[in-house]
Amino acid sequence: MARGRVSRLSVRDVRFPTSLGGHGSDAMHTDPDYSAAYVVIETDAEDGLKGYGITFTLGKGTEVVVCAVNALAHHVLNKDLRDIVGDFRGFYRQLTSDGQLRWIGPEKGVVHLATAAVLNAVWDLWAKQEGKDPRTLVSCIDFRYITDVLTEEDAYEILQKGQIGKKEREEHMLTGGYPAYTTSCAWLGYSDDTLKQLCEEALKDGWTRFKVKVGADVQDDVRRCRLIRDMIGPEKTLMMDANQRWDVPEAVEWMSKLAEFKPLWIEEPTSPDDILGHAAISKALVPLGIGVATGEQCHNRVIFKQLLQANALQFLQIDSCRLGSVNENLSVLLMAKKFGIPVCPHAGGVGLCELVQHLIIFDYISVSASLDNRMCEYVDHLHEHFKYPVRIQEASYMPPMDAGYSTEMKEESVKKHQYPDGEVWKKLLAAQKN
Repeated sequence: MARGRVSRLSVRDVRFPTSLGGHGSDAMHTDPDYSAAYVVIETDAEDGLKGYGITFTLGKGTEVVVCAVNALAHHVLNKDLRDIVGDFRGFYRQLTSDGQLRWIGPEKGVVHLATAAVLNAVWDLWAKQEGKDPRTLVSCIDFRYITDVLTEEDAYEILQKGQIGKKEREEHMLTGGYPAYTTSCAWLGYSDDTLKQLCEEALKDGWTRFKVKVGADVQDDVRRCRLIRDMIGPEKTLMMDANQRWDVPEAVEWMSKLAEFKPLWIEEPTSPDDILGHAAISKALVPLGIGVATGEQCHNRVIFKQLLQANALQFLQIDSCRLGSVNENLSVLLMAKKFGIPVCPHAGGVGLCELVQHLIIFDYISVSASLDNRMCEYVDHLHEHFKYPVRIQEASYMPPMDAGYSTEMKEESVKKHQYPDGEVWKKLLAAQKN
């Protein structure tokens, strides 16, 4: 049983200077420093277990998320873990419906990122203590605002059906892993030489699915897409990602110029809030055989519900730190199953691969029961800072074998990269002054 009263919640601002190498750069976010608000929950239980949670940011603004975590802390402190998980839906709603804090959301933006960090820590702690059955999982979901598409009974039925063939799918994961694609070769800030070198290395390592960043300059995009398509050959899978750069007509026009490179999808072609815009782009690209993928900046389950209802996407991209942790991601996985839309998670960021591997492997084993048109993003950055880093074999995620949510960072890394007092930032900030 879940045990222990929450005696302490701490949060730290941890930043990695990835902008120095152009890692993570795209058409909208040209100089990201991959960062995290890093939450640690401690209890008074004798086992001494702790829960670790993160939410992902791009540098500046992490301090704002840290403030929001501290503003939510009173909902968690002195609570018994058994009471939290015993009514997890109620606890989730308590965090997301704080009568004052919800005004700066609700269920979106900084306050929701902070909610994700806190809940990720709770799940990490709970996962170290016990297993979960379908009824328990359903009890964690807040169905408010989505019952027109997914009821509690629907969710339970899907999870019950997911029990059939579960053992075989578990075996499949243990032997072959979950298919992944790489984004690490083609960040927008990389030179052609870097792109070629990384592509060559990835091909040698057995990668067959590649994503390229587009959206800043159409001629440049044509050149880079040609370069990468020539390198990987016609049989390998290519995806494109505009990171919300375009207006709706511009997206259609731009993609008609890139269609010759046979992309499987265009990701985030326009504003993540524009559901009908995504639907229009989606419809216009059907004759070109290009799908639309989105989700990494979808605020919550309601936006996903509408994207599904409007036929606005062919590939759904959950994010482990943008939505309200496992609780809200479960509701989206179940809605995607109901609409028959494949889930291909976003994982471009620090710790996102570590977290999302749990969600997508769970999706295959217990929800979708399919690998058709499904794959999970992988970026080869910053895994060395985690105690239980992801394991990739033959371009697939191998299931994590340690209990918990793989969220714990190495204390030495946290200390060195804490902002602004860690050793790494002291040096960088001093150099900027000189």
